[in-house]
Amino acid sequence: MARVAPRTGDAIFANVERVNAELFTLTYGAVVRQLLTDLEEVEEVNKQLDQMGYNIGIRLIDEFLAKSNVSRCNDFRETTDVIAKVGFKMFLGVTASVTNWDADGTCCSIVLEDNPLVDFVELPDNCQGLYYCNILSGVIRGALDMVSMKTEVTWLRDVLRGDDVFELQVKLLKHVPEEYPYKDDE
Repeated sequence: MARVAPRTGDAIFANVERVNAELFTLTYGAVVRQLLTDLEEVEEVNKQLDQMGYNIGIRLIDEFLAKSNVSRCNDFRETTDVIAKVGFKMFLGVTASVTNWDADGTCCSIVLEDNPLVDFVELPDNCQGLYYCNILSGVIRGALDMVSMKTEVTWLRDVLRGDDVFELQVKLLKHVPEEYPYKDDE
């Protein structure tokens, strides 16, 4: 009787993903540290992280739409739910929840109980105004901008500041109608 070797490929890929996540976390930490050195002011670092995230978000949405097999979202509520449950899982390996909707359905919170970006991180006293994960607010804003939703994304709670969870407030400012290229053959 032939013996079947156990599948070790799955374990190898799981270890590769963990190593990639740790490498990303450490690299991100080095970027934040360099920004703190170069810019010196914490508020400027917050702005730069947000802008970096925005630039990532406007590119990441294409990959997300191509790989996620998610159908078109009907409204802002459905879109934020997809970001929390599918987007965060796909790119960070965690899921988030969407809570605290306002009556108009234009403002909510995305809550992360786990955030791999903060593994190995402690903020020194001189960085207490730093939103270390501000890149995430920019990514969300950039991705939503590319699907015609102008938003404002701000941090409400942050574990690095002593809170129990990470909470981002996402506020829909304007739903921009889709524009189609001008047809010059008419």
